[in-house]
Amino acid sequence: MSSDVRAVTDPPQPVQPETDYRTGRPTRTRGAGMAAGIVMCGIGAAAAMGIGHLVPAMSPLLTAIVLGALLANLVTVPGWIRPGLDFSSKRLLRVGVALLGLRLMFSDVIGLGWGVIAVVVAIVVLGIVGTMYAGKLLGLSWTQRVLIACGFSICGAAAVAATGGVVDAEEEELLTAVALVVVFGTLMIPAVPLLANAMGLSEQQAGIWAGGSIHEVAQAVAAGGIIGGGALAVATVVKLARVLMLAPVMAYLGARQRRMAAGSRTGSAQPPLIPVFVLGFLGCVALRSSGLLPQNVVDLAEEAQTALLTAAMFALGIGVRVSLLRSVGSRPFVLATLSTVWVATIALAGSLLVA
Repeated sequence: MSSDVRAVTDPPQPVQPETDYRTGRPTRTRGAGMAAGIVMCGIGAAAAMGIGHLVPAMSPLLTAIVLGALLANLVTVPGWIRPGLDFSSKRLLRVGVALLGLRLMFSDVIGLGWGVIAVVVAIVVLGIVGTMYAGKLLGLSWTQRVLIACGFSICGAAAVAATGGVVDAEEEELLTAVALVVVFGTLMIPAVPLLANAMGLSEQQAGIWAGGSIHEVAQAVAAGGIIGGGALAVATVVKLARVLMLAPVMAYLGARQRRMAAGSRTGSAQPPLIPVFVLGFLGCVALRSSGLLPQNVVDLAEEAQTALLTAAMFALGIGVRVSLLRSVGSRPFVLATLSTVWVATIALAGSLLVA
């Protein structure tokens, strides 16, 4: 069996601290590794956000994943900083997802109208169901299928990472899904505006299509801006409405994991019925909807949310290695292609029906 195959099939081994050859004592403490890993992710997030300010069309989250992957594949990242990387990719991610709720108000979603809301629900539900079914036919594992389904149907890399934390996905499955979101989501930015123009869609129809089919919030905003000012506002709100669907989907997956844990005989602790970060997300949406927060506080919180998610994506990117992508085979890429086409088709049909 090749080393690449073993890297995927064998469970990840705990990182052992470096030791002094004379005394046998660890030369790096866990605290030092925690601090160093968090600082590295902070630097990566700052670089990605800086690039995002210079090139607004580039999502800081996706840029951070690419930067992390480049770092991991070009240099050797020391193992002793793994505690900080794990903290960033899990804890910081969940706080960032919770704060994502501050971008959305319930009134914005209701203002779309019940027809568009029904389209958004159909995109997420049918997108997940169709992707899961296609993945089953391709012979992919349940966790790999659900990671791709949620990432492509809800909100990209953030949904992939949030789903991975709920369903206890293997690291290589999580990283594969994140890499696929980067590739296919980026391709959607120019593809949707070009196709919308070729089909003669109105700005409202094109905005609904962009917001309903493109993976990341920043990607949908970029595509909406290319289409036109009228499409930009529609695409942004439709995309954020899809983000709101993260809460019920994660609650369902959390309940499923709880039932599975209850039915097992391992004696392991049951996961929470609704993940804490999902409750935090809904609480932030409610807080923003209440109108109690001054706009400068909302702006500051949104910057913090972007920074946290960007740092988490950088940590995830460090785990993406070329050997991993080669070893997983073509089936995840086939599923990502089918899911992209499927979700885009549902969104296009919905835009034509309601606009």
